[in-house]
Amino acid sequence: QVQLVESGGGLVQPGGSLRLSCAASGRLFSINHMAWYRQAPGKQRELVASITTGGTTNYVDSVKGRFIISRDNARNTVYLQMNSLEPEDTAVYYCNVPSYPYYDWGQGTQVTVSS
Repeated sequence: QVQLVESGGGLVQPGGSLRLSCAASGRLFSINHMAWYRQAPGKQRELVASITTGGTTNYVDSVKGRFIISRDNARNTVYLQMNSLEPEDTAVYYCNVPSYPYYDWGQGTQVTVSS
């Protein structure tokens, strides 16, 4: 089983940047497509970015041109570089595989965009 630990969140002003990391335990990481999700208060969790084992990326329209997902298979880590952050990006961010069946969800990392 893969365990996922997200980090890198924090409080940032509008227009700022953050880089999130997701460290995965287990040897299955390199054979999995991966994704970042977010859940804002009172809203459902949404997938915001995904990356295949070959490095092909996809983004939800609201983050295109601002967020970049990447992965380092040697480090069992997936990243989310977030630029030009907006208050609407405030949420808890999680990583996981992009479709069912999911691994157990980690604790997530809080991102708050506010002046």
